[in-house]
Amino acid sequence: MSTMDFKLYGLCIERLKHQIRLAEERVRKSPHSFDSRVVLEGYETSDVEEIVDLLELYDIGQKDRVSLISKLQELAENASLLVRRDIEFDFDTDGNLCLYLKLNGRV
Repeated sequence: MSTMDFKLYGLCIERLKHQIRLAEERVRKSPHSFDSRVVLEGYETSDVEEIVDLLELYDIGQKDRVSLISKLQELAENASLLVRRDIEFDFDTDGNLCLYLKLNGRV
């Protein structure tokens, strides 16, 4: 897949790069406060419809949790390639969607 084939929906790559820099600084200042990942952005919802709207995932097909998770994985993989860092979407302990920077010892 070439970079021309990427769809980034509601993610702004420049904002994402800025969030990564801030997260890396937080980890450097308190490395023992983080395990394998750090939150870049929290969406404060677990509602599929709201997440589709927030991230502009209008070509998702079925608006169910399985389709949403698949689309979020695809989006995270594409964005990871562009920012050259591993990121992922997941739900926090309260059930809200978050975008995470995966910490692989590259901070």
